[in-house]
Amino acid sequence: MRHGPGTISVAKELGSATLRKTTWHVLPVLFLAYLFSYIDRVNVGFAALTANKDLGLSHLQYGFGAGLFFLGYCAAQVPSNMIMLRVGARTWFARILITMGVLAVAMMAVVGPRTFYAVRLGLGIAEAGLVPGVVYYLRCWFPRSCRANVIAMFLLAIPLSSFLGSPISGALLGLDGLFGLRGWQWMYLLEGLPCIIFGLLVLVALADTPSQAAWLTPEQQQWLNRKLAEESASRAQSPQEPPWWRLAIDVRVLCYGSAFFGIVAGSYGLSFWLPQIVKSFGLSNLSTGFVVAIPFGFGSLATILWARHSDRRGERLYHTALSAFVAAAGLAACIVIGSPILTVVALTVAALGIFGIRGPFYALVAEDFADTTAAPAIAWTDTFAALGGFFGPTIVGWLRQSTGGFSWPLFALAFLSLLGGAIILSRSLYRRRTIIPASDPLVNTAR
Repeated sequence: MRHGPGTISVAKELGSATLRKTTWHVLPVLFLAYLFSYIDRVNVGFAALTANKDLGLSHLQYGFGAGLFFLGYCAAQVPSNMIMLRVGARTWFARILITMGVLAVAMMAVVGPRTFYAVRLGLGIAEAGLVPGVVYYLRCWFPRSCRANVIAMFLLAIPLSSFLGSPISGALLGLDGLFGLRGWQWMYLLEGLPCIIFGLLVLVALADTPSQAAWLTPEQQQWLNRKLAEESASRAQSPQEPPWWRLAIDVRVLCYGSAFFGIVAGSYGLSFWLPQIVKSFGLSNLSTGFVVAIPFGFGSLATILWARHSDRRGERLYHTALSAFVAAAGLAACIVIGSPILTVVALTVAALGIFGIRGPFYALVAEDFADTTAAPAIAWTDTFAALGGFFGPTIVGWLRQSTGGFSWPLFALAFLSLLGGAIILSRSLYRRRTIIPASDPLVNTAR
């Protein structure tokens, strides 16, 4: 059957309209929910400016407690995603956000190292499954031609949460003494409540599948289901995928998880300790908040622009590896720089790599597995990678306490990022690059 120019034009417009509508209905809710959940994950870095003294935490105790979040997160990651497949993404995302919000508020009640450890561990268990769950969810709603960009738009919440949250957290510390609460207690309370609100909103705003999306017309639902089914059929020609429980030792999961371990260690080592690095320049809490926001502001731009470049080129591996190398270079430069201004510049370079890597990386992982194994594969990968969130802050705390400075901690984070990039490059020796037709007319419609 031959299709004339008019028919092709109508099909393109239908596809473009479908993706635009889906983007505007799905992404804002998920983005804002993750924005506040990530603030609750990392605001411990600002609380440390005053809470560490109030709670009697040493550098090592703080670093261990901040990283303990990720032990709970990793332990519950795969079970969380398997439950999501049974109960539905919408219900499970709501559960994650509400329980995380409750525990984020509970951080205001910690009284010492033990309660600090317990709530941080519980917070990690509560949030487990959110990122890999959303990555899988977006895989079920958006074609490959725009997937890295869409994932990056969701993950933009990571740097943007620190860009917006840093000045806000610094200002909230100034509420010290109001109604008998410390400033860090006000910060935990006011930054934890939005998670509960967005958990309830997710139940109303999202749909589990395109066929259940009331905002799409029947024609748009059919187009999206057909487009995704065509991609699924093409993946069906790949070799037999292993069962979900064996994916823990799948070479792809081990490669991606170990590679991203390094970048995650750098990311959280930076997020949890950057306020203290900047505060050491002699700034006030409020000024520290604004200076800390600078690297994360540029990291926000890198998140979107590098993902769009990856989509246009139809390439994932080298975009991921190069980002890791940029992160390593920025962190390493801080070691030999004595000027506070140049240190912030170097940390900004590191942030470009740390946050630019996420869109191409998660698109790479999502596209390398069949439909039946994608959810657990993403979860296993994120589990291994998230261990870097425990080791990064803990290593920084240990080296900071042992050496009295930040040079050795930054060197360790730079080395881990460099190693992650090298592992990704080694993967390219055994796997052909993921090719996405750059001429696909829908590449530009979801941006």
